Formats: sequence, C-alpha cells, structure tokens
Amino acid sequence: ANHKVVKILIWELKNFFFINFPGNRAIGGASIQSSTSADWIAEKAIDGNRGLQQLRTGCSSTLNETNPWWRLDLHDVYRVSEVVVTNRKDCCAEQINGAEIHIGNSLENNGINNPICAVIPDIPAGESNNYSCDGLDGRYMIIHIPGDWKILTLCEVEVYGYLAENLAVAGAAIQSSTFEDWFAEKAIDRGLQQLYTECSSTLNETYPWWRLDLRHIYRVSKVVITNRKDCCAELINGAEIRIGNSLENNGTNNPICAVIPDIPAGESYSYSCDGMEGRYMNLIIPGDMKILTLCEVKVYGEVIDSCAT
Repeated sequence: ANHKVVKILIWELKNFFFINFPGNRAIGGASIQSSTSADWIAEKAIDGNRGLQQLRTGCSSTLNETNPWWRLDLHDVYRVSEVVVTNRKDCCAEQINGAEIHIGNSLENNGINNPICAVIPDIPAGESNNYSCDGLDGRYMIIHIPGDWKILTLCEVEVYGYLAENLAVAGAAIQSSTFEDWFAEKAIDRGLQQLYTECSSTLNETYPWWRLDLRHIYRVSKVVITNRKDCCAELINGAEIRIGNSLENNGTNNPICAVIPDIPAGESYSYSCDGMEGRYMNLIIPGDMKILTLCEVKVYGEVIDSCAT
C-alpha cells in the first residue's frame, strides 16, 4: 500500500512540474496529420530529439496533397510564447515555404481556422527557426501549408509557454440535480474528462443548469467546454453560457455569452465572451426532458473585484 502511495506522489510531482515550469510542451502532447507518407508518422516530429531529426528517417511527412496539415494537442490551454520548427536536411528544404503556424482552441476545419502565430517564409536545410507567438492562448498548435500539390515535412516541432490560468479550478460548482455520482465538481477537476465516469450530469429534467461561482468578479474572455466522449454528444446542443452577478432564477437570468449549437463527442470548443463581467458562469439547456452533461469547463479572464466573498 505504501509503495502505491509513493508512486502516486511521484506522478503528481511530475505532473506539477510539467504544468508549472517552462519546457518543450510538445513532448507531452499528441500529434496527428492530414495524411502519412510511408512510416513518416506525425509523432516523429515531437520525440524531443532535435539533433537527429534532420535525418530523413526521423521526420513526419504528409502525402502530396491539397492544404496538408499537422496538429498538436497540448492537452490543456497554454499561453504560447514560441514555436521552434526544424526542417529536413536531406533534400527538398523548400517544401516548408509558406507554412502557417496556428494556435487556438478550435478544431473547426482541422484547427486551421485558429489565429495565425507566424508564416514560415523558408527554413534552410537541417536548421531550426524560432517563431514568437506573443502569448497566444490555445490547446492546439497547427502547421498548415495552403495550396495544391503540397507536402508538409517536419523534423522537429517544439512549443514553449506557460499554462494559461483556468479560473474554474478555484471556483465552486453546483447543478440543478445530480445523476448518481456525476457531481458538479467533476466538470472542474482538470482530469481526463472525456471518460463518462469523470463528468458532471443532471437528471432528465426541465431547464437543467450548472453554475460556477468564481468567488470574485472577473472580466471573462472565453469559456472552453469539453463534451462527453462515450455517447450522447447531442445532449449539449442548445446549451446557453451565461455570465453575470445575479443569482436570480439560479443565475439563468444573467446575460448570454454564447449558445452552443453542438460539440462533437470528446472535443473541446472555445466560446469568446468579449470581457463580459461576472462572478457566476451558468450553463443551461432550455426546454423539457433535457440532460446537461459537462466533461470539463474552463474559464479565462482577469479579475476586476478581488473583494467578493
């Protein structure tokens, strides 16, 4: 039993240092690309061995196609300061020319619709170039080459930055009802929330709601919602995100930040709130016979009143 406790403590310490201290965030991420040439798989661009990546056998590569892309999931929202890209050394260095680096929280259009950090004019064969992203926030980093008959080859990708502060973690959650052990708090515990056992859920009811007390008044820039992965992704459809300072009608009378049309199973979508002010963030689904399930809720913004209790 003691041995098991020690292993858990070691894991928690590693996780703490990975989240809170600078380093190459790409190593802990998961990569995917639009297509794969032979065994040039997406993961070869994030194996943390920049020195050997210029060898043709140690790079990722798509096929020759239209608008090829490579995407990195950082597993959390980071404020990205810099991206480093290493080009291939054997030949064809010009293939990287014109590649765009995107950072954000959306998977729309495979993440290509996220804001651009930089455009790569060229990288000499076998060299590594740095691109400043000035603190762009995002869970996903995408490299994309616009146009037809393009090949995207990456021999190492490094991402540097700090974890963006998720205000929800320090808050207190409550919901209109609770299905079995799907407590409201499970939506803000920063776990692997796509597992159905680690989500919050109400009963089947009229106008189900979930509310987060941020404990202070914040100017909210965005809210990120992760949907369940196992089934029933459509249950989230039509949910309203509301932000304000009122608890009237359980907080559901506060102004609307956004309406969620849908979120694919297991994915995370970001909703801009443009600096709306409030202590409370509510999600509500209008109508009868509705179930509100949330597998992660993250809130980002800046405090404007630290005296709330």
